[in-house]
Amino acid sequence: MSYLISSAIIGSLILSLFIVLRWSGKILTGDMPTGLFAFIAILFTSGLDVGLIMFPLTEFPIYAAEANYEFTNPLAMAFGAWGFLVWALYFLTTFYFCVVEPKLKLFQIPAVKFVNNIVIIGTCAFTGFLFLSYLPDYISGITDMQRFILVGIVVLFAVLSSTDVRYVKILSLSSTWLFYVLIAAMWIASGIGLSGMTSNLALLADYFPNIHKFAMPVSDYHQFYLFWWMAWSIMIGQFVARFVGGLKTWQLLLALLVLPSIPLALWFSVLYGYYAGNIDISPIMNIFMIVVGIVFVINSLDSLTRLYTDNLNISVKRFGLAKYVGLNWAALFGLVLLYQFTPLEIEWVGLIVIGLYCVVAALTFQNQTKLRDA
Repeated sequence: MSYLISSAIIGSLILSLFIVLRWSGKILTGDMPTGLFAFIAILFTSGLDVGLIMFPLTEFPIYAAEANYEFTNPLAMAFGAWGFLVWALYFLTTFYFCVVEPKLKLFQIPAVKFVNNIVIIGTCAFTGFLFLSYLPDYISGITDMQRFILVGIVVLFAVLSSTDVRYVKILSLSSTWLFYVLIAAMWIASGIGLSGMTSNLALLADYFPNIHKFAMPVSDYHQFYLFWWMAWSIMIGQFVARFVGGLKTWQLLLALLVLPSIPLALWFSVLYGYYAGNIDISPIMNIFMIVVGIVFVINSLDSLTRLYTDNLNISVKRFGLAKYVGLNWAALFGLVLLYQFTPLEIEWVGLIVIGLYCVVAALTFQNQTKLRDA
């Protein structure tokens, strides 16, 4: 497993470098181009979920205690699991769906289309299942019935948002600003001040001298993260490619590496202040974190729902609003419940996606003559 994910990550990075060198000046435009901020907001909120909000505080002690992570500090390690280099996977797939897929239409091949949609639907429901599973860690004292009701409501809101791509955009932009407000509020409440924030950002900078180590799993837990990014990469690139608004190839890569990493760096630095200073999070801030985390889950689910319904021609226009909402809600919430009785791991989905990468790469190579004017 470690060898496979390492090979896949390194191969993807090499291919991304080749693409930038070969087509650096090519202008990329999706079907529904947006401004840069809107594009990054859609990408950021679609590609991340509640784990970003809640996991770091539980992970810092692990990174500080275990020998596998001694090559850097806990803050840089946490950033490495979520930021910068791993976003190159989204660059690769976004470029593919902007440039290659419109010409070759490989994802319209029945077998490829079937596997692609199974991955999307399965991962969409699996995201809901993880949210259900970790809710007791987020909300102390929540009962099982309350968990099921909350997840059902979250899935319902996600399906409703997916009925019109305008809702997806509005929710993405709103939740991005809400996340920045959360960062500011948590920073002010922490009392670490500007000096504390600056010191933490300096610690985070240790990620870059060690960046090469993050391309391969340094532990089983880091391997989980790499498989998670791999599992999501095709779906997110497929979805956000439609919103690219006239960026050159090198600009797209730079934007994906840098712009999402800025709020991530700020967020991790604020949370590290709480960890290092042993500062308690107030009940109000905890509620704020939970609310933002839930909004991120809705963002992720509505993007994936919009993607697979477009692929399968399951539209509001075709079925009507009530049938569309009812069908998708029942399917997704039903799968969330069924996941409790399966041993499914995200690594399995990642392996399927790696296989899909290989098939698409081989078919692209076979049809490379059709891309000569790209």
